[in-house]
Amino acid sequence: MPGEFEGEVVVVTGGSRGIGREIAVDFARQGAQTAIISSSEAHLADAVKIIGAAGLAPLAITTDLRTLEGCQKAFEAVKAEFNRCDVLVNSAGATRAGNFVELPDNAWMDGYALKFFACVRMCRLFWPMLAAAHGNVINISGVAAHSPGADFTIGGSVNAAMGNFSKGLSQQGKKDDVNVNVIHPGATETERFYQLIEMRSKASGKPVEQLKQEALMKDGIRRLATAQDISALALFLCSEKGRHIQGTAIAVDGGATVGYY
Repeated sequence: MPGEFEGEVVVVTGGSRGIGREIAVDFARQGAQTAIISSSEAHLADAVKIIGAAGLAPLAITTDLRTLEGCQKAFEAVKAEFNRCDVLVNSAGATRAGNFVELPDNAWMDGYALKFFACVRMCRLFWPMLAAAHGNVINISGVAAHSPGADFTIGGSVNAAMGNFSKGLSQQGKKDDVNVNVIHPGATETERFYQLIEMRSKASGKPVEQLKQEALMKDGIRRLATAQDISALALFLCSEKGRHIQGTAIAVDGGATVGYY
């Protein structure tokens, strides 16, 4: 798909690291103008260099997406610079893992604020632009949405809420010609994966390396996913070849999810 997204504007929350950054890199490589959003200026600065080496330099927006004001700031920056959005990728959000009884109330509030409510607000703010462009929304969720675990109750709940919201929004998308789809990454080798492993290590008392091996053995997968695996699907869903895929959730987990879906 060389140059397929040339002239399009792609907005990626959580675009400074991990899956979000890889998605921005691949869109830039295909000619898109990207806008990446993060709360970390340092991470954004690094991402600008990496994405700029692949294509057009991104618009970097530093803001706190946990608040409505932060989401509005991101929207206004994109509006002022491009007045356009063809693709919105909601990839921000890092929920805490750990023993349920030890997870404080603010960890739940923070998890929903950054991953769920930011997704809702960004979709609402950008919807008129997406409708005008006959665009796409890609929400990066996670397999815990349908495979909950005792040590990931926040993440599983947030992901499930995100999936339900996305399915509902896709019904509006059918009316406005905006495709809305969800990607459920499985265990993916990013900084976030190792942060979760460390949290689970503290909760269980098991060494980090043991938990990593157990994840592979338990699910029977050959390897961890890479950010490129997730990005490849995101670009396909936003391409003309993926135009008839609407309101679905696709797991990229090497077959780890057990069950028919």
